[in-house]
Amino acid sequence: MNKNRLGLLSTVTLGVFLLTGCGKSSNYSNQSSQKLNWMQPSNLMTLDPSKSVDTTSANTLSNVSQGLLTSPEGSKVVAGVAKSYKVSKDGKTYTFDLRKSKWSNGDSVTAKDFVYGFQRTVNPKTASQNAYLYDHFLNYNGVKSGKMNPNKLGVSAPNNYTLVVKLSKPQSYFKYLVTQTAFLPQNEKVATKYGKGYGTSSDKQVYNGPFVAKGWTGTNDSWRLNKNTNFWDRKVVKLNSLKMNVVKSSQTGLNQYQTGALDALSLTNKQQVDNFKNSKEFKKNQSVYSNFIEMNRDKVKAFKNLKIRQALSLAINRNQFVNNVMGDGSTVTKGFVASGLAYKNGKDYAETSHVKGTTDYNLSKAKKLWNEGLKETGHKGMNLTLTYDDNDVAKATSDFLQSEWEKLPGLTISNINIPKQQRIARMFSGNYDLCVTGWDAGYADPIAALAIKISSSPMNFGKWSNKTYDNLINKSDNQDANNSNARWNDMVQAQKVLANDVGAIPFYQSAKPSVVKDKVNGLEYNPIGSGWDFTKAYIK
Repeated sequence: MNKNRLGLLSTVTLGVFLLTGCGKSSNYSNQSSQKLNWMQPSNLMTLDPSKSVDTTSANTLSNVSQGLLTSPEGSKVVAGVAKSYKVSKDGKTYTFDLRKSKWSNGDSVTAKDFVYGFQRTVNPKTASQNAYLYDHFLNYNGVKSGKMNPNKLGVSAPNNYTLVVKLSKPQSYFKYLVTQTAFLPQNEKVATKYGKGYGTSSDKQVYNGPFVAKGWTGTNDSWRLNKNTNFWDRKVVKLNSLKMNVVKSSQTGLNQYQTGALDALSLTNKQQVDNFKNSKEFKKNQSVYSNFIEMNRDKVKAFKNLKIRQALSLAINRNQFVNNVMGDGSTVTKGFVASGLAYKNGKDYAETSHVKGTTDYNLSKAKKLWNEGLKETGHKGMNLTLTYDDNDVAKATSDFLQSEWEKLPGLTISNINIPKQQRIARMFSGNYDLCVTGWDAGYADPIAALAIKISSSPMNFGKWSNKTYDNLINKSDNQDANNSNARWNDMVQAQKVLANDVGAIPFYQSAKPSVVKDKVNGLEYNPIGSGWDFTKAYIK
């Protein structure tokens, strides 16, 4: 199955994604009991689509907002606010026909809301970390650099229900790109009213999706998603409310699930998976979330030495980690891009671009390279910090890596476990030595992951830079953009360069096993993109 087939059509008409019926009413509990208690593994960071960079925010935004198109299965797109769209023969102009819909405050959702949202994200004053996703838009460079007014960006609204996007060059995966949270509409009136406070709490935002967010102050560990009575397809939404609960302790989560305080639980260790794997409530939930370790070359100059980077990678027994520490179905990554993300001619990109030996465990070789690297960089030993989150899984991961790396002569690791928001802030500010992080590719194309490692990417936290890599990505995006075979080969070679030069340390690919109470039905899970979709969920 060719999961990343990206053919351009001159005219594309989309069927409606959200069905308006789901069984007889007798299958549902009474209206007052349509409530769900859900676990979130980390705090909500923002409800501003321009500022969303974490999975909790992205998942929340995808349930309270709706963009032009949606991608329920990751490998195809279906209608959202846009009923249909057309693509010009040269692949550079997209025209979207919008349905009539409303914001939660009663305002009409129009093409102008998309124009405003797109321009706001690229506007350098917004300081959006997602602006790079717009790099194919006409005049992107001029707007992003501040040399051109944001109204010069290649997007316009000829009328309230027609949106036109002009690209500077064809982008075969553009239809997948607009399913991302960075391309959601934004209400200018609301954004202007709240200014810097926009999206920092649930009452400083409006919503056009199946739910509205309530009760989030910007710092608290719980919030609600209530049914949006103004959603254009509200008849399909059965739940009245969902209570989101941040649970960082695996034991606390288990207790809450067993007592009924939670209707779903993310399983976070081998014991929990073993206890539930034969239960009918167990959900395996594979993902394309790839975990890796960034090495801050700006802060630790020794990381510019290839042997140091290779040694740190080869010193990790990844099989032992996924089997004994995680034990939840997570797997060792073959490279930077996750397995199962993209295919061509039935072959997985991750397999095709795999460089043998780069993610193997070889402690003797690691020690040899480490000693050589220390000598070349003038070090007798190194004291490094490892930064990661403060939940149980993150702490166990930090302890494992500390144990593995301290087998290298003269290396001492100090673990820093902090809330996810603080960890991400440190990554953006460059205040770390080593950091465990990950990337959840939002659409079925290798570039969704590869793009963050180009030299100019704001997501390239390790500041790794390789001209060959940059040239290959540039070639795939320009010279070979309309040649699917050549473009694919460019991206295959790019990952091989990234692997051989250890631009980041590949670690493991997450599984996301969970248990969900029998009474909960109609949930949809998208391994590529937004994760859980509650639109058609109901309590039986």
